[in-house]
Amino acid sequence: MKIAIFSDCYLDLTGGITSSINAQKQALEDLGHTVYVFSSGYPRTKEELQKLASRNIFKVPSCKFFFRGITPISRRPDVVGKWLTKHHPEIQDFDVFYIHYEAGCSIAGMKLAKRCRIPIVQVMHGREDVGESNIVFIGFRTIVATLLNWLHSWYIPHKTIINRDNFLATTTAKAKMWTIMVNHANYADIVLTPSDHFRQKLIHYGVKKDIKVFPNGIADENFPKNPEVKKLEKRQTLRMIWHSRVSGEKRIMAFLQALRSLDGDYRLSVYGNGGDLSRAKRYVSRYNLNVVFHGNTDYRTITVKLPKSHLDILASYNFDTFGMTLIEAESYGVPVFFCDPDMQEIVPSGSFVMSADPSPAAIAEALNDLLAHPERIEKMSQIMLKHRDEVLISNRIKALVKIFNDIIKK
Repeated sequence: MKIAIFSDCYLDLTGGITSSINAQKQALEDLGHTVYVFSSGYPRTKEELQKLASRNIFKVPSCKFFFRGITPISRRPDVVGKWLTKHHPEIQDFDVFYIHYEAGCSIAGMKLAKRCRIPIVQVMHGREDVGESNIVFIGFRTIVATLLNWLHSWYIPHKTIINRDNFLATTTAKAKMWTIMVNHANYADIVLTPSDHFRQKLIHYGVKKDIKVFPNGIADENFPKNPEVKKLEKRQTLRMIWHSRVSGEKRIMAFLQALRSLDGDYRLSVYGNGGDLSRAKRYVSRYNLNVVFHGNTDYRTITVKLPKSHLDILASYNFDTFGMTLIEAESYGVPVFFCDPDMQEIVPSGSFVMSADPSPAAIAEALNDLLAHPERIEKMSQIMLKHRDEVLISNRIKALVKIFNDIIKK
C-alpha cells in the first residue's frame, strides 16, 4: 500500500502529533508499506532536504518569516498543490491520503486527493478551539478565529455553521474554530480520533462522516525493556515529572499553586517550553517551590528521567483528546496524575491519581492523599506494567491498516 501523510504540525516541532506520525510511519513501513510525509517547515539547506527525502519526508513550500507561535506555516494550499503535482507526481497514484491537521499543507493534500479520487482519512487530533484561545491574546481571539474561518472556507466548504452555546463553543471565537474542525472532518471520507470522548464531541457538533477511534501508540524502538515497579516509601521525596508544553492550556500555573499546599516532601522536574515558562519560573522563585526547569530536551533525556519518577503529571482540563505523555508513562510503569476525567479512557483503571476537580485546592488534596498513602504508587505501577504492551504501536497498527483497506475497497 502507498500512503501519503500530510500535516502542518510535524517538521521543526515536538509533541503528540509528531510522535504519533513517527510511530505510525515506522510501523507501516515495517509491514512493507510505502509512506511519504509532507509537512510545512523552516528553511533548510539542500543537503538537509536530501537527508529528509532519503526517509521519504518532504518539506512543502512554506512561509519564510511568518509563522504562528513556533509552528511553521505552509504557503497557500493552491501553491502547495502545484508544487506537489510538479515535484511528486507519483503520489497521484497512491492508495490513500492520511491527513493530520487542518491548515494549508493538510488542505492541499485533501484537495489533491479529491482531484485524483484518492480516499481521504482525516485524523482529528486536538481541540483547536482551546488552542486558539491560549495562543491569541483575549482582545484578538474573535478577530483571529474569524480570519482563520474565512481562509479555511476558501478551500473547504462550510456547510455546517456552529453557533455559540453553553457546552464547548462558549464564545464566538470557539464557535468559529469548531466550524473549521467540523467542516474539515466532513470533507474527508473517514475520520479518526485518538479517543472516544473526542469522537462524541465531534458527533455532537455535526460531523456526519464515519468516525473511528484509533488510539496513539509508542514506537517499538522507543519501548523500554524490563522497567521496574515504582515504589514510594514513607517520608521519601515524591519525584514528579512534567514533560508537556509549559503553556496555558496545559495549566502548569494551577499545578504550581497546588504545590504550595503539599504536606510532604516533593520534587517536580519540568521538561518543555511554552508561553507560561517565564511566569512559572517567577512563581516558583517567589514561593520557593521545589521545582526545577530543564527547558526543551530531546526524547532520549525523557527516557532517562521518566523511569526515575514516581508520578507523571498532566494538569490540562477539557483540552487534551489523548495525552501522549500518559501512555509514555505507562510504557515505563510510572503512575500518572490528571485533572480531566476524560483521561480515564487513556490508561488502565487503578493506575492513576485524579483530582476531584481542576482547582489547585483539589489537586493539592489528591496529592496529599497520595503522600499519606505512598504504598499506592507500587500498586498503580504494577497495573501500568501489566497493561503496557497494549500501547505498542506494532500491536495497534493492524487496526489502522484495516481502516485503510476498507476505505480503499469502498
